[in-house]
Amino acid sequence: MSHYRTEKDSLGEVQVPTEALWGAQTQRAVNNFTVSRPLPNPFIRAIALIKDCAAEVNLGLGLLAAEKASAISRAATRIVAGEFADQFPVDVFQTGSGTSSNMNVNEVIAHICQRDGVAIHANDDVNLGQSSNDTIPTAIHLSSILAVTERLLPALITLRDTVRHRALKLENEVKPGRTHLMDAMPITFAQQLNGWAVQLDYVEEKLRGAVHGLLSIPQGGTAVGTGVNCHREFAPRFCLLLSQRTGQHFQPLDSFFAGQGAIDRPLALSSALRGLAVVLMKICNDLRWMNSGPQHGLAEIVLPVVQPGSSIMPGKVNPVICESVCMVAAQVMGLDQANAIAAQSGNFELNVMLPLVADNLLGMTAILANAMGMLDQSVMSGFQINSDHLAESIKKNPILVTALNPLVGYNLAAEIAKEAYSSGRPVIDVACEKTDLSREQLEKLLDPVKLTRGGTDF
Repeated sequence: MSHYRTEKDSLGEVQVPTEALWGAQTQRAVNNFTVSRPLPNPFIRAIALIKDCAAEVNLGLGLLAAEKASAISRAATRIVAGEFADQFPVDVFQTGSGTSSNMNVNEVIAHICQRDGVAIHANDDVNLGQSSNDTIPTAIHLSSILAVTERLLPALITLRDTVRHRALKLENEVKPGRTHLMDAMPITFAQQLNGWAVQLDYVEEKLRGAVHGLLSIPQGGTAVGTGVNCHREFAPRFCLLLSQRTGQHFQPLDSFFAGQGAIDRPLALSSALRGLAVVLMKICNDLRWMNSGPQHGLAEIVLPVVQPGSSIMPGKVNPVICESVCMVAAQVMGLDQANAIAAQSGNFELNVMLPLVADNLLGMTAILANAMGMLDQSVMSGFQINSDHLAESIKKNPILVTALNPLVGYNLAAEIAKEAYSSGRPVIDVACEKTDLSREQLEKLLDPVKLTRGGTDF
């Protein structure tokens, strides 16, 4: 008994696995593109949602029979819900327009409808008023918006709230500030953590701005941006229906040419994701440095212990969560560079690296969301302060002498710092010997907590 059936397309006959719901064009893509893996399911679900909305709009415009529109919507809804996930095998690295994936969805929907007893044509009915050239970039916009708003932003907000909560508890915990990795004037942990929180605030602002840009979509531009074979009312009606289905506020792009020949708006999101990656790497590297030791590093904090750190050195514990997040950040920065190269591949009226960008944006969003959740739960919520060690190191920090500059001058202050460092004595003891200031005055001037609050009382 044959395990294949014969399907036809404009090029001729193709053998398709009997159990497959796809058709000839999908099978050709499966045969042609054998590079990596299929596109992520959230992207496929976005295409299916577009098909659902398009069918309803075409019904309202009198272009599609009610029976056909209903069948297409039912099938698309099942795909959006996660059914038939194994029926979308087309490789990421396929035709640059994503035509193979668009036809994959069209064919699967048509076959589901046929199983339900409704004759549907993948091109004439499911793809009515559409082209891969406007559907795929619209699916990039749609899937990216959903991924950012449903997964990434909640993870970012949770992490930032934890950072701010920890800052509130650490307002009076003083630590050495550092510039060039060298001791500098003291700061509080709260000041450092609030600096991180403000970085995350800025990233959130950029992400929301990128999402806002993606709400303008090119659906309705069809083949080259002119809207050929598409009803003039299709685009605004489609955007209204998609907005109702998602709770977002979609609108047609002012120029479909800009949304199909270029991918500036997806690239803006990629840039914002890279910005988040940069912030996370800065935070994690700060945490790693402060945790370094425990005997011969900074040893200012102790990160939660999550696993043994060495296969040969018993008792060694490493900042593995921070290292993991840094690797995520590096990966995201690399994918953003790939997206930038892809964005340059807009040749006249079509960008021809759309599947790559779709895969990269969803992958970047997913690993960043996961990394922030891990960082929040396994590190940020539970790191401890080495208060006694910090108090001792602050006391011996020769840079505290900076507070004496206005009274004793830079040169004498430098002498005090140099002797305090070489002798290992507290700055206050050396200053008592080398200046006319009383110890009481020096205690006020060199109070680390006061120095973290800016300004000096004379």
